[in-house]
Amino acid sequence: MGGADMAIQTEALKKKYGDKEALSGLDLQVPRGVVYGLLGPNGAGKTTAVRILSTLLKHHGGTARVAGYDVARQSAQVRYSIGLLGQHAAVDEDLSGRQNLVMFGRLYHIGKRNAQRRADELLERFGLTEAAGQPAKQYSGGMRRRLDLAASLILAPSVLFLDEPTTGLDPRGRNDVWESVRGLVGEGRTVLLTTQYLEEADQLADTISLIDEGRVVQTGSPDQLKNKIGGDRIDVVLRRPQDLGPATRMISTLIGAEPETDADNRRISVVVEDRVAALTAVARSLSDAGLEAEDIALRRPTLDEVFLSLTGNRTATSAEPSAKEVASS
Repeated sequence: MGGADMAIQTEALKKKYGDKEALSGLDLQVPRGVVYGLLGPNGAGKTTAVRILSTLLKHHGGTARVAGYDVARQSAQVRYSIGLLGQHAAVDEDLSGRQNLVMFGRLYHIGKRNAQRRADELLERFGLTEAAGQPAKQYSGGMRRRLDLAASLILAPSVLFLDEPTTGLDPRGRNDVWESVRGLVGEGRTVLLTTQYLEEADQLADTISLIDEGRVVQTGSPDQLKNKIGGDRIDVVLRRPQDLGPATRMISTLIGAEPETDADNRRISVVVEDRVAALTAVARSLSDAGLEAEDIALRRPTLDEVFLSLTGNRTATSAEPSAKEVASS
């Protein structure tokens, strides 16, 4: 795809905080009209990248374009082309839902009448009309995030940045936000999503870039990334803890691969090629050996396993900025 097809482009993007390098040459190509996931360990540079792309931070090297505009030279045009939903609520909890949206509209100078009309449209769109007159502090977590999302859409932006949008939400609230995001992409908007929930990326993202130490280490669809660490897996949960060792040795010999074991949960997991034949052989061999399985199932690798395989199971030293560093950047 050429540049005209891209909603977001970065090339060799760099950012430092003192002697700490948060981005060390980040390259992204985000097509229009997709959900693009940005995943990585804590401190990998995800939030820094979003702040640069939304013009909240200046970069130290490389280039970045959003909606066709250069983020450094055309920052005003970028800001009028994007919406941003950060990790923390941006609404005033003492104002009603409608008052919040009208306030955001007035801040964008769209005029009182247009701000009121846009507020009503967004309240209906996100299922908040009945609660429009209630203070935001009375909203549930999911309702509050939907109000945040509505506020980010006051100008009907073509590109939306969602920085860990469902952190702290219960499953119902998270599903509410997911449905809203799917609807936005259905209208042709582009969404750049950072998240700490790999299930969220698996549910929403068309393409995912895994970043580590400020650069992309792997890009692909969720299925393509899962294929990077092998195909299907068989999971066996044994009824008796003492059977874990014998069952592991038997499965290793049968499949010709080293299984992973979880002693606490009496689980054995192994990568297989011929999924149906392997499942039949494992089930029969366990039964013949008198090793009783409580559960046995075929599954695809998870994004968690991809994440750990490609970035390493480590605790990152965060290069993300403190509030003081952001203010001085």
